Amino acid sequence: MVTILDAALGSRIVIIGNSGSGKSTLARALEKRADIPAIDLDHIHWLDKVGTQRDEAEAKELVRAAASEPRWIIEGVYGWLAEAALSRATALIWLDLPWSDCRDGLAARGPWHDAAPAAYAAFLQWAEDYWRRATPTSFAGHLALYEGFDRFKSRLHNRAEIAALEQPQPARA
Repeated sequence: MVTILDAALGSRIVIIGNSGSGKSTLARALEKRADIPAIDLDHIHWLDKVGTQRDEAEAKELVRAAASEPRWIIEGVYGWLAEAALSRATALIWLDLPWSDCRDGLAARGPWHDAAPAAYAAFLQWAEDYWRRATPTSFAGHLALYEGFDRFKSRLHNRAEIAALEQPQPARA
């Protein structure tokens, strides 16, 4: 069953938000519901492990190639990579949750690819600084992407709003 929301989202969706906000979980739920492949920008940004970054131009080209496909969900914190897909996106979803929710999400997930304790602690500090940074991978960067996007967009502020989007709602007659 296709819902009104599914029709609004279309088949090329970008999901942004701070680390721990639930981007991957939402992408997997939408992937399962709509049978659209999900792409995690962590797997494009990082090479074989966290700490070894892919060349920026190469990473952007990989995102552009993925975005050239007819159906996809691209999710991640990296605003500069998400931006490479936005010209083809039918929808933008921003998970704009408070740090306490993101911190809880990160604690539940644990270190990415078994990162060393010092690297994980640095990552947690980086995620907490989301609202203080002024980069494409920050609150300010995500706000600029959101405000500049001229198609369907949704800014979700809590887990209940995300859960509502994860579950299909029947279309009203």
